[in-house]
Amino acid sequence: MRSTRRSTFIIALFTLLAIALATSGCGQTATTQSAVPTQPPATVPSAATQAPQASAKLPDMGGKSITVAVENAYPPFNQIDKNTNKGVGWDYDTVTEICKRLNCSADFKQAAWDGIFPAMQAGEYDMLADGVTITVSRTKIVDFSMPYVTIGQVLLTRADETRTVDEFKADSKALIGTQLGTTNELVAKENFPTERIKSYEDFPGAVQALIAGDVDAVVIDNVTASGFMSENPGKLKIQGQLTSDEQLGFVFPKGSELKGLINSALESMKADGTLDQLNKKWGLSQ
Repeated sequence: MRSTRRSTFIIALFTLLAIALATSGCGQTATTQSAVPTQPPATVPSAATQAPQASAKLPDMGGKSITVAVENAYPPFNQIDKNTNKGVGWDYDTVTEICKRLNCSADFKQAAWDGIFPAMQAGEYDMLADGVTITVSRTKIVDFSMPYVTIGQVLLTRADETRTVDEFKADSKALIGTQLGTTNELVAKENFPTERIKSYEDFPGAVQALIAGDVDAVVIDNVTASGFMSENPGKLKIQGQLTSDEQLGFVFPKGSELKGLINSALESMKADGTLDQLNKKWGLSQ
């Protein structure tokens, strides 16, 4: 009987141990499973939370200098201040702000409009800032940035002019000035007979010819017309609109990596309102 009771006791003891172990194992599993959903998700940022930070960070050009071609004869985009003899205008302010954001420096180089596109195509400059209209034909030889403003072509006349745009078109004696090799010249030829058009090397020459009475009107974009009106108070006025849908952009040699960098800076300036402020400051927009 002692042996039997002992055996029974041992069997009972092992049974209790087995039950205790099984119960303990089930409880641990349940505890582990319930803890998974309570792990704080913020310990590893998701792609969604990382994206805004990545897009907000602009490229760093490491202080690199870029050569920027300007005409210095196209207000309000660029011109020489008579008091300081330094270049001023929308192009100067905007490119300087772009370089501030990208950590680069702008080396502005004065260049004549005639031949500027072959020069850009050959890579003589890193970038052209001169209020350039984006056209299909030009995109075949150079690259453009995203548009920074939309403009229109107007007829600039002397302040005492009474003829309307239609009357100018009908007047066989009316002479029309513009700048050689520009979209303004193309618009002039679309609206007036070629024999009545006088193309000048730059717009200051065309505007001075207008003031002097050598031509009766000048085909020019509305923004630049306002710039020349400010420079010659009381002498000029905008007589009428010819077009209203031209987009302007910066110009680069084909395949230039700088295009993407400049676009990223322009996007950030557009997003935070800086581009709009500069456009209003220089009369590109109201």
